[in-house]
Amino acid sequence: MADHFEHLLLAHDLIARTERAVERVAHLAVDTGVTFSVDDIVDAVERELPAGYAAPTTGTVTRRDVIAQMAQDILSGT
Repeated sequence: MADHFEHLLLAHDLIARTERAVERVAHLAVDTGVTFSVDDIVDAVERELPAGYAAPTTGTVTRRDVIAQMAQDILSGT
């Protein structure tokens, strides 16, 4: 049960970090007229993560994959 709760907290934290990064990158794009990609958002999130931040340890999905999917969902409104 504690592991499930911990995973839930991490997911919420990563979603919040991704939402903030989407907002920052989008504002920067509007202010500068430079286009951006989902990879730019992923990079912004990754740069802000503290050392040792959790990442998937099984399967082929990476933390970058998870962040990219979150960013895409946020951008598309899903």
